[in-house]
Amino acid sequence: MSLVLDPATQALLFSEARTANTFTDEPVTEEQMRSIYDLVKYGPTAFNQTPLRVVLVRSAEARERLVPYMSEGNRAKTAVAPLVAILAADNEFHEEIPRLIPHAPHLKDVVFGQREMRERSAAMNSALQAGYFIVGIRAAGLAAGPMTGFDFAGVQKEFLDDDHTPLMIVNIGKPGKDAWRPNRAPRLDFDEVITTV
Repeated sequence: MSLVLDPATQALLFSEARTANTFTDEPVTEEQMRSIYDLVKYGPTAFNQTPLRVVLVRSAEARERLVPYMSEGNRAKTAVAPLVAILAADNEFHEEIPRLIPHAPHLKDVVFGQREMRERSAAMNSALQAGYFIVGIRAAGLAAGPMTGFDFAGVQKEFLDDDHTPLMIVNIGKPGKDAWRPNRAPRLDFDEVITTV
């Protein structure tokens, strides 16, 4: 075994973890979400930037506002998931750079002074953080149901603003009955992906 993680942890985080489509009604607590964030915030990003923003949809009123923007196949499960998270990229993340990189506060303007550069960087680094977020959900013993099937412009208008770009919506909870598709989708093998030069 060439990995440090024991097989049970590997299974929890990766090899046996699957996208959940149903959930029990057991609530996902604020404490759980704080613990997840306090773990995944350490995942690496370029320039230590932290562009990911998360809107936790807890109230019935907010859920009713969200569900109509979901693709038809995602509406029912989003309506009943214990917790739903809207993940977005903050295109003005550079305002935090002096605090996050105290030894080089000038990077706020030198590297990220142009909006176009910030949007590209925010998209890439918030996607990295979204991956860490999903693995963190799994580390908490919960299941994640990430989705990109929704009206991005509608969700942005309803829950965000022009400085925040939606990335995905994630249903979160304990997996319910028939949570998984019957067969796991295949993955590419090492030799199909990795090249050594």
